[in-house]
Formats: sequence, structure tokens, C-alpha cells
Amino acid sequence: MSISKNNPTNPPLILASTSKYRRKLLEHLRIPFEVISPKVDETPLTGESTLDLALRLAQAKAAAVAKEHPHAWVIGSDQVADFCGAAIGKPGNFERALAQLQLMRGQTVTFQTALCLMKGHIQTTLCVPTEVTFRKLSDDVLESYLVAEEPYDCAGSAKSEGLGISLLEAIQSNDPTALIGLPLIALTGLLRDAGFVIPPKKHSSTNEITRD
Repeated sequence: MSISKNNPTNPPLILASTSKYRRKLLEHLRIPFEVISPKVDETPLTGESTLDLALRLAQAKAAAVAKEHPHAWVIGSDQVADFCGAAIGKPGNFERALAQLQLMRGQTVTFQTALCLMKGHIQTTLCVPTEVTFRKLSDDVLESYLVAEEPYDCAGSAKSEGLGISLLEAIQSNDPTALIGLPLIALTGLLRDAGFVIPPKKHSSTNEITRD
């Protein structure tokens, strides 16, 4: 199904992502878009910094989809949590999530959220860092949080848009949505430069099409 039929004002737009959080964030802009899952190896390269890793993966996700859809603008994004220069991944289970929160207790973690907007050979890639300081909380509090929210699919094991905000002491960023997974302030600027009208003059009641 052609996404251009759903929007007479804006160009076709695809979100190259498997993340439900990025999908929900992009819906805030109220412009039609399609979601396609990119097939990308996310293994870090030897000696690769967290910043370089986030930028490379955002570009790779966009490129994986853009090569099959040369007439659409494609959004790729990736987030890497950096603690003392080491990447912190998604915990996957309670035990690893608790270990992450114990490690970061009272510490500051940098979340590198990279963004790539691509169409054919045209692309812009950038990164929005977010500094997050965690409170010094007891293991009982951390365990209660994990049982309540189960943030096992989130790097850093805390959902700032949910109950995880109670674990944080401070957040410093130029874009509050970057920590959730997609920097909308930066993205809105890139989309407008690409010819998108935001807010849209017209929009369909169905803004999103999902394709496996």
C-alpha cells in the first residue's frame, strides 16, 4: 500500500525500527508514516566508541530500508547508554536489570541517541546526548521498581516516561524525547528541511502502516 496516498501534503515517510517507543513518539507529529523493520547487525566494532556505535547503527538502519524504498524519506535511530565509556545494553531479565541499576546508583550515565534521515544518497546523521543522574536508592526500592515496570527492553533499565522517573535525580538534554528513543526536536527540523509540513495541513485518521 502506498503511503503517499494517505498524505497529499508530505512526502512518503518510513520509520526503520522495531521499537514501539519510537513508533509512539513519531505519532506525536501527526504525519502518516510506514514502519518497516530493518535487518541490521548491531554488534559493536572493536574499539568503537558508544557515540560512533549509535551513529553507525542509526545510519545502517535507515540505509537497510532506504535501498528498497528510494523514493521515501527513511528515519533510522539508535540509542546507546554509556557508563564510564562502556556500552550498557538492554538487560533482558530481572537479574541483569538489577545489576545495571546497582551499578549506576548515584552515578551519571550518558545516553547517546543517534538519528538519521535518508532518501537515496541524501542523508543527515546526528546525535543528541542526554546526561542522566541516578538516585542512591536501596536494593529494595530498585527491586520493587523492576517488579512494577519490567523495563527489560530498555538500555539502563529505567523508563523515564514511566515509573522509572522516580529513580532519577536529574536529566540534562536539549531534547526531552531523546531519552525515550527518538529526538523529536531534531527530527522535526530535519523533516521540515526535507519538505514536510508540520503540523500537517491534513492528516488521515490512520497515521501509520506496519509492514513486516
